[in-house]
Amino acid sequence: MEFKGIHHVAIICSDYEKSKRFYVDTLGLKIVNEIYRQERDSYKLDLEVGGVYQIELFSFPNPPERPSTPEDQGLRHLAFEVDDVEKVKRELEDRGVEVEDVRIDPVTEKKFTFFKDPDQLPLEIYEI
Repeated sequence: MEFKGIHHVAIICSDYEKSKRFYVDTLGLKIVNEIYRQERDSYKLDLEVGGVYQIELFSFPNPPERPSTPEDQGLRHLAFEVDDVEKVKRELEDRGVEVEDVRIDPVTEKKFTFFKDPDQLPLEIYEI
């Protein structure tokens, strides 16, 4: 068995339009495709990240809440690679996003920090 990479990450949001604005307008991700699935009363928005990976943003009627802090059981967080954590942190803050203080990874000695999406999903920016 050989995995070639990660194809996509799927996120179910509580307010589709609010999350769409956040991921497209605030984070600047490119829309690849958007469809409405009548039979599921659900939108699916495919987003491009750096021309390589996709995030699938879904809406479903009344999705149950899930714990979403980085230390909760399950998927820990979604991390974006960036060239300059400090610069991206400032850009996010300029767009009204609350961002934690920058930390240094004790193993790699790379800078990283966290912020949250509209549903409090932990997102990370990690300096490459």
